[in-house]
Amino acid sequence: MTAFLIENIAPIMFFSLIVLMLLGFPVAFSLAACGIIFAFVGIELGLLSSSLLQVLPQRVFGIMMNDVLLALPFFTFMGLLLERSGMAEDLLETVGQLFGPVRGGLAFAVIAVGALLAATTGVVSASVISMGLISLPIMLRYGYDRSVATGVIAASGTLSQIIPPSLTLIILADQLGRPVGDMYQGAIIPGLVLTGAYMLYVAYIALFRPRKTPSLPAEVMAGRTEKGRSGALSLLVAFAVGGVVTWIGMSLLVDPEATRGARTVLALSGWSLVVFAIACVDRLLSLSLLSQIAQRTIFAMVPPLTLIFLVLGTIFIGVATPTEGGAMGALGALVLALAKKRLSLARFYQAMEATMRLTSFAIFILVGSTVFALTFRAVNGDLWVEHLLLNLPGGELGFLIFVSVFVFIAAFFLDFFELAFIVIPLIGPVAETFGIDMVWFGVLIAVNMQTSFMHPPFGLALFYLRSVAPSRDYADKVTGQSVARVTTGQIYRGSIPFICIQLAMVILVLMFPQMVTHYKAAHVDDVDPASVEISVGGADYGSASPFD
Repeated sequence: MTAFLIENIAPIMFFSLIVLMLLGFPVAFSLAACGIIFAFVGIELGLLSSSLLQVLPQRVFGIMMNDVLLALPFFTFMGLLLERSGMAEDLLETVGQLFGPVRGGLAFAVIAVGALLAATTGVVSASVISMGLISLPIMLRYGYDRSVATGVIAASGTLSQIIPPSLTLIILADQLGRPVGDMYQGAIIPGLVLTGAYMLYVAYIALFRPRKTPSLPAEVMAGRTEKGRSGALSLLVAFAVGGVVTWIGMSLLVDPEATRGARTVLALSGWSLVVFAIACVDRLLSLSLLSQIAQRTIFAMVPPLTLIFLVLGTIFIGVATPTEGGAMGALGALVLALAKKRLSLARFYQAMEATMRLTSFAIFILVGSTVFALTFRAVNGDLWVEHLLLNLPGGELGFLIFVSVFVFIAAFFLDFFELAFIVIPLIGPVAETFGIDMVWFGVLIAVNMQTSFMHPPFGLALFYLRSVAPSRDYADKVTGQSVARVTTGQIYRGSIPFICIQLAMVILVLMFPQMVTHYKAAHVDDVDPASVEISVGGADYGSASPFD
């Protein structure tokens, strides 16, 4: 029995962890307990030295001193402040007015706002709950199919997983040992393509099943011009004028030899400021050049967009670290909330409390995974996993397919924090052994882990939506008509098409790595360590004194 334990302690330890989690024990404590128990077992069997446990305090303090992880509370606080300042409500209302006359317009508006919230909050719960509270009653009021409405809201909220400043990407960058800025740049195109895929699905529904996504009645459309038009044309003109002015300013003021990243950040930031200035001048001087809906859209959309461009842009071009960018974003969100006069002391306290809770949750899991990984590697568990994965049929492609399927299945039971802290340390070294680009690998895993929020019956996005969706029939406050409740089955059915879209996105990233590896263009001037040659001065290097 002793010989069997010694030979198979690594797989026994791994499956013991799975059993503990299936029994319902908290993940952080399951990881830590499994690591400590098997450390004592290894010591008793003579496999490990008792000095191994002396390393634990140093590992824990190392986590607390990790500057990269400090970006977690900053970006979380930034998103929660913006959400509590009414930004989501303003965006949904104004963008909904723009798209309202179009069949499926509300669904398009939810997806567009979901992408904007993803780029500002980075927190799935805040996005799903905000859009569920604001847009779901309107969709139900005007006859949207319940499965389509709930699916759109839940899926749009999960865009926070892949669109920077995603908390998932921060953690994956830390676990894979890659810069957060590179991970953010690599994730931009997959995030935008996924947003476009959601819109294509809604367009398909609107075209071939129009009863499921009706347009808003004309009588409920506010902010329209006197002639009944939507006023969107003046918004497009303002955007175009802003683009022209920005191009002229860039040509005159910006060094043409500046990097492409720096020019892009300056151009986007300048464009948003010019458009905002146009709306301010039009309102202050009562010029009536912009329609009411155009003004409302600019005032609701441009300030958070400017904050996004500044925060993410400074990270992309290397001016700020993710931690510094997160701190700047938190300060900017505080200023925007104060400017809107919607930040009370109670809301500020709620944002701080929620930030502390989420950050503590992540750190506790990371501490537990560190304890587990210390013992697991000491008993050569990493070699056991590497041997299993390296010998999969198909080589590198077989490994990637296996990992994708494994993460998809594990996402039924684990959320993204748990997947990142448990699975990534096991498969990351194997991916590096294959020579796989680790940023591309991280984005591939992030897109796959996004499905963890949509899986019935454990998807957290579905739970968040269930908590705010009406569970009983109710009388609508506007029309006075009775509205049927939203069932859990309808929420689950609505998630399935979007899970399929997310899986298709995983396949696209697998087939077209260039969607992610474009981030390398920012490192064209970097020195390849493999090309560095060190000359020691010939065979007589030891004969001359350096002080001669």
